[in-house]
Amino acid sequence: MSKLINCVPPENIEEYKNVMVYVEHRNGSIVRGSLEMIGRARVIADKVNEKVICVSLGDNLSPIAEEAGTYGCDIFLGAESPEHRYFRSIPYAHKITDFIEKYKPNILLISGTREGRDLVSRIAVRVRTGVAADCVELDVEPKQRLLISWRPAFGDKTINQILCRKHRPQTVSSRPGSYPVPEKIPGRKCEVRIEKVKLDEKYLKHRIVSRKPKEKLDLTKSDIIVSGGLGLGKPDGFKLIRELADVLGGDVGASRPVVDLGWIPYDHQVGQTGQTVRAKLYVAAGISGKIQHVVGMKASETIISINNDPDAGIAKYSDYFINADLYKAIPIMIDEIKKRKKGSGGAKKSS
Repeated sequence: MSKLINCVPPENIEEYKNVMVYVEHRNGSIVRGSLEMIGRARVIADKVNEKVICVSLGDNLSPIAEEAGTYGCDIFLGAESPEHRYFRSIPYAHKITDFIEKYKPNILLISGTREGRDLVSRIAVRVRTGVAADCVELDVEPKQRLLISWRPAFGDKTINQILCRKHRPQTVSSRPGSYPVPEKIPGRKCEVRIEKVKLDEKYLKHRIVSRKPKEKLDLTKSDIIVSGGLGLGKPDGFKLIRELADVLGGDVGASRPVVDLGWIPYDHQVGQTGQTVRAKLYVAAGISGKIQHVVGMKASETIISINNDPDAGIAKYSDYFINADLYKAIPIMIDEIKKRKKGSGGAKKSS
């Protein structure tokens, strides 16, 4: 296993090449956030004529390597062990650090999922670099191969540009949902280097004997989302939100205030401290439009908002703004959608 690296910046930064991506997977498939990172890595690597290197841990990585190749990975590095079947931050961080020390990537990209946020700081400490956390945009200056990261600050009222000039790898975690998933190229192959590993017992102080994962709503995969806010006035208002989401074939979202009040579970929260989504259709009902919520949904293709306040801030982010009482407007919408679906033979759920 790896040892800590001296904090002095590397003498020859030119030795560090390529863009490395930590690939998180679940139930035999790469999670959306990691696919987004592979896509950004591909764009950045092409600008500097370098490779995309994907790193992953697990107990059956061949399907993950194959999937990574179709999304733009050039080299897939894997460490297989029964002990890597489930995520554990300490052994995962040590093995990823080993890969970094051996392959010396210029850039390291990690999706800011719960798992990614846990890992990125541990890895950065071990390789003595900094982290540009929670970024929403990434680019590269080709001549110096310098990663340019943009991160919201002050409640997303400003955007800060972050550079890491001296240390390597230039490490970033990025909000899931900030980028589109890259186009899949069926049949595209990557070089696969998967090794069988045996973990040192000192990293296995705790053993997982059984696991019952909680089913988590992943709104980043949803094409249609109907979200409710404080304008609902009461928790029962989400029954109407759910009914509209169901007839549209979508999922239910929410703003932070109603989650804090306990009207709906946190898994439904969209925004700065919730999920960032890129829905094809986003309906915001009774949501005022504070920036903390807007940053989580403004990348959606079509935004419809319903609010009885004609000056609600959400209006300027909406493609269509319905200035009305949501308890009057939504039932009319539901009835009209049902009529159209009946006439067209129905519709399938989007996600």
